[in-house]
Amino acid sequence: MLIHARHFATGQSIAVSSDAGRVVSITDSANTPDGWIAPAFFDIQINGGHGLGFTNPALTPDHVRTIADLCRTHGIGGFCPTVITAALDTQLHAFRTLHIAAERDPELDNRIPAFHLEGPYISPDDGPRGAHPKAHARHPNWDEFRRLQDAAGGRIRILTMAPELPGAVTFIERVTAAGVQVSLGHTAATAAQIANAVNAGATLSTHLGNGCHATLPRHDNYIWEQLANDQLMASVIADGHHLPPAVLKSLIRGKTPGRVILTCDAGTFAGSAPGRYSDWGGEVEVLAGGKIVVPGTPFLAGSGVFTDHCVSGVLRWGGVSLGEAIEMASIHPRTLLGLPVPTLAVGGCGPFVLFDWQPGEEVTIRRVVG
Repeated sequence: MLIHARHFATGQSIAVSSDAGRVVSITDSANTPDGWIAPAFFDIQINGGHGLGFTNPALTPDHVRTIADLCRTHGIGGFCPTVITAALDTQLHAFRTLHIAAERDPELDNRIPAFHLEGPYISPDDGPRGAHPKAHARHPNWDEFRRLQDAAGGRIRILTMAPELPGAVTFIERVTAAGVQVSLGHTAATAAQIANAVNAGATLSTHLGNGCHATLPRHDNYIWEQLANDQLMASVIADGHHLPPAVLKSLIRGKTPGRVILTCDAGTFAGSAPGRYSDWGGEVEVLAGGKIVVPGTPFLAGSGVFTDHCVSGVLRWGGVSLGEAIEMASIHPRTLLGLPVPTLAVGGCGPFVLFDWQPGEEVTIRRVVG
């Protein structure tokens, strides 16, 4: 395969020759570039799409493959299927099904090398809990987590939890010692509780600025504390709904682009037409423009878009370059998880994404290769 495209970081027109997904040569190109080329996106938090969700007692391996194929059309070469707060039996079924799907399908195995458990060890309070069901929010439990990890075949690599819960610090120490990245989210923690969690091994903040109370003290609050902590990376959702443009830019400038991971947090009904939808977990409403909310409340229920849309958003509102946006969406998440990073160099491997983009316009995906 020979591709003529612009390098995402330099803008230089290059000719990339590859064989079986491995880069054989890269040279300057005098041809008209076929868009841009970059490492394919890797999203650490995808819950589903087009009416299919991973946290579902009826999930099948075919459903998993359908969601993965949908993600690929949005430039996502890999992602973390995310299972949220639910009854234990539902979570166990979800992780068993994900593990079986990956074991049976080598291509899918490459696309979902790690799973994300978001909850159930989260704040039960309105606001920080977000759209997670209150009935299933519970305290950290090591034996329960081990059951979930066993069901997942050891693939749970990110756990989002609230560090203020009883026993959280000891639990974080055990989870991180087992090779899992602990992320702080859906929390109402104090400054001391956040610091204790970081000292115990927490490395990330989940969708910083969301999963919060509607109003907070202007100075003493858990957003600032996580933003200021240099030991925490932060994921952000740049869909135009979860964070106002000024907040998105401020969070990125405060955390610095090098400590930010871009996620879409696509929900079960991402990509669906406006209307009310329900599944086993309850009812949500998709509004015009793709915003998804808990009906009758201001609380968001995941995102209605995918990672390509969020790359467009961070380019429009985040005050970053194309190279920085790609690093947030492709390189940083893989680095966090210790996964191979696709490199545009001789001997490097994909997957790569080809896309069109002009400043001020949307990113348009052509295809994922490799």
